[in-house]
Amino acid sequence: MRATQRFAQCLLILSLFLTLVGANASAQEPDPQRLILATTTSTNDSGLLDYILPDFEATYHAEVDVVSVGTGEAIALGESGDADVLLVHARSREDAFVEAGHGLIRYDVMYNDFVILGPSDDPAGIRGMMVATEAFDKLAESGASFISRGDDSGTYTKEKAIWEAASITPEGDWYISAGQGMGEVLTMCEELQAYAVSDRATCLVRQGEGLGLE
Repeated sequence: MRATQRFAQCLLILSLFLTLVGANASAQEPDPQRLILATTTSTNDSGLLDYILPDFEATYHAEVDVVSVGTGEAIALGESGDADVLLVHARSREDAFVEAGHGLIRYDVMYNDFVILGPSDDPAGIRGMMVATEAFDKLAESGASFISRGDDSGTYTKEKAIWEAASITPEGDWYISAGQGMGEVLTMCEELQAYAVSDRATCLVRQGEGLGLE
C-alpha cells in the first residue's frame, strides 16, 4: 500500500514538473510574430527577399508572409490595412500614401533603375541609345513588338511617363498590354521576340538564368 502511495506521489510530482517545464518553455518561446510584406513582383523576382528574409525571421522571431503584386496593388493593400510593410518603387505614390495618413514613415531602402530589353538581333535598332524617349520613338516607328506590364506597377508607371514625354500614344498590334508581373513579361518577350521595360535587378537575375534578351 505504501509503495502504491509513494508511486502515486512520484507520478503527481513528475506531472507537476512537466507542467511547469512546459509552461516555462512556452513563456520562453512564444509563437513567431506574423508580418505581411506587400512588395513588387520586381523585388520578388530579383531574389533579394530569398536572401534577406531568413536572417530577419531568425533575428526577430518573425514569420514574413510575402504578397508579390504591382506597386499600385501593394499600396492599395496598405491603404486597406491588409499589409504591415510596403516595399515598392514609385516615389510620388509613396509620398502620397504617407501624406494621406496610411503610413507612418517612408524610408529610402535601395535603388533600382530601368532598362529596355529586346531581341539580340535588335530589329528596332535601338541598341546603344542613351535617351529613353528617343528609343521609344524609334520603337514606335519600327512597329517592333513591345510588351507592356499594364498592371499599375512602378515599372508600368515609368513606362507610361516615357511614352508621355516622347509625345507618343502607344497603340496597334505591335503594342501588347500583358497585365502581368515582370518575370512573366520577360518570358513573353523571349517567346515573342519583343521589347519591354524592365527593372535592372530582375533583368540581371533572368539573364543569369539564360534569358535570351539584351
